[in-house]
Amino acid sequence: MRLLAHRVRWRLLHELVQSDRAVRELIELLGERQSLVSYHLGQLRSGGLVRARRSSSDGRDTYYSVDLETCREQLGAVGVALHPGLSLPAGRPPSGRVGGARRRKPRVLFLCTGNSARSQMAEALLESMSQGTVAAASAGSHPKPLHANAVRVMKKRGIDISRNRSKHVDVFVAQRFDMVITLCDRVKEVCPEFPSHPQLVHWSIPDPAADGRGDRVTMPEFERVAGDLESRIGFLLRLLEPPLTGRSRNAN
Repeated sequence: MRLLAHRVRWRLLHELVQSDRAVRELIELLGERQSLVSYHLGQLRSGGLVRARRSSSDGRDTYYSVDLETCREQLGAVGVALHPGLSLPAGRPPSGRVGGARRRKPRVLFLCTGNSARSQMAEALLESMSQGTVAAASAGSHPKPLHANAVRVMKKRGIDISRNRSKHVDVFVAQRFDMVITLCDRVKEVCPEFPSHPQLVHWSIPDPAADGRGDRVTMPEFERVAGDLESRIGFLLRLLEPPLTGRSRNAN
């Protein structure tokens, strides 16, 4: 609580629960000096509430993200003021109804470079963890074949993605999405504009197959990425309460 008592640290966390961000983005959003933003990010990192990862697109950038699991453990009930998922079990799917009103299923698109691992796993996990109350899709800027380890880690979770195919992001640009989540630092920089104006979110997650080593060697990396995605999606579900359809809104 002492960490969050400072207005700059509180504002930083509010920005980071929306999306992973680089320091330059946080400086612009907060309108504060770089030295001040960097200092308070360091305080949050020391307290275990924030993590940092060097950008895979531009090695000069570092992306910061909130460790929501640690926030929930440390802040308990007070955390609801920061993120609704902190007061509820992560992974609980959004309800399809409020009272008797029917709701439109929210749509989420995950993007990475190859659509061969991270985005495919994220799509499958969101569909499974939401119990079908959220429609998920995935694509890449430079599609390549589905990675065998992505199939294996999903199979361990009872999800079969072996028949999935990689797709180019252009296939989805004209479609309506409520949220577009970039999982790759490179794709974040080239993400196209979507006419439906979805909420744009970035999760800076390393490519588990980036170093080109064999499947057996990289399997632990795939497991770590899958675990990270499961945690993030568990909290995301609390933000995806489906919006009311026009019919339901009029009916009420």
